[in-house]
Amino acid sequence: MSLPAALSDTTLDKILARFAVSLDEDRELTSAMGPVGRIRVWRGDGPVVKVVNVSLVVPPIGLDSHMIFAFTAPESGVPHFTLDSVANGENYAFHLDLIPRIDLATSLSYLDSVYEPLTELYASVREREGLTPAHLTPRQYALMSPWMLVNRATSEAFAGIGDAVDAYLTHWAALVESGVKAEGTAERDAAHRELLFSPEIDPVWKQTVRLLGEEQSESVRLALVTND
Repeated sequence: MSLPAALSDTTLDKILARFAVSLDEDRELTSAMGPVGRIRVWRGDGPVVKVVNVSLVVPPIGLDSHMIFAFTAPESGVPHFTLDSVANGENYAFHLDLIPRIDLATSLSYLDSVYEPLTELYASVREREGLTPAHLTPRQYALMSPWMLVNRATSEAFAGIGDAVDAYLTHWAALVESGVKAEGTAERDAAHRELLFSPEIDPVWKQTVRLLGEEQSESVRLALVTND
C-alpha cells in the first residue's frame, strides 16, 4: 500500500470507528483509461452527518490521491475535518485542516477553544525538514483556517506526518463529542462549501474533469457541497 493510501485509510478507519455513520454510497470512478478510483459516502444522524472519501489512483500519470472530508451538522459550530494525502510520481503532498464554521476575526473564544490547542504542533510541523509550502492562492487560504497544514513533502517527511494528522483528528473528535460554544448557520455552511469546492477557485476541479469527465466530476463535487 502506498504512503498516501495508508495515511488516508488509517485516518478514515479512526473516524468510522468513533462516530456512528453508515455506508450509503460506494461507486467506482472511471476514465478513458478504465477504473481510476472510488467515491464512498457515509451518513449519520449524530454530530457527524457525512463522511466523504475520494480516491484516485492512476499509475500511467503517476497520480495517487486520497481525500477525506468529515462534515458536522449544518448548523453546528464544530469544524469540518479534512485530510488530503497525495503522491504525484516521486512528489508527496498533504493538506490537513479543521474548517471553521464562524467568523474567526470576531470570535476570540472560538479561536482559543478550537484552534489554540493546535498552535504548538502547527508551529513545530512547519519547521520540519523535508516540508515546503504548497502553492495555494490567497482566495484558497481565506476559505480555510490559519492552522491549516498544506505542504509538499519528501517521502521521509510524508512518512512522518502521521503524528500531526492523528493529533488534529483526536482534537477534532473531542470537539465533536464535547460540542463547541458557537452556533454556525446552515446558510453560512452552504455558502462556504460552495466556495470551498468551487471550480473557479480550486484548479483541481479542471484536472478532475479532464480525468473523469464533466458528469462524474460534478457528482463528486456535489457529494462534497451538499448534505443530500
